[in-house]
Amino acid sequence: MSECRSGSCGSFIWFLAGLGVGVAVGMLYAPRPGEQTREQWFQKAEEGREVLINRAKQAAEQAQQWVEMGREAFEAQREQVRSAFDAGKEAYREATSPVPEPGPVQS
Repeated sequence: MSECRSGSCGSFIWFLAGLGVGVAVGMLYAPRPGEQTREQWFQKAEEGREVLINRAKQAAEQAQQWVEMGREAFEAQREQVRSAFDAGKEAYREATSPVPEPGPVQS
């Protein structure tokens, strides 16, 4: 024996009835048979997969371009720093090298 408390059995029965009516109406008004619908879903899924693959390839190519641009900028900066360092080292050598004292003038 089951007990129905506060009308819960009636609500559940109405839920099942509504579910059955919804399924029946859906089957009556379905635009295509099930096989065609499944085929269409598979085609859409395949198209979506292809779009994702293409977008991933494009993103990878773009990332590669950014890496290359970054590498070129890094190399340019490194060359500038190296040139500045060499110029500074040369300037330091010139500033700290002993100045030759004037010697006797020979005629």
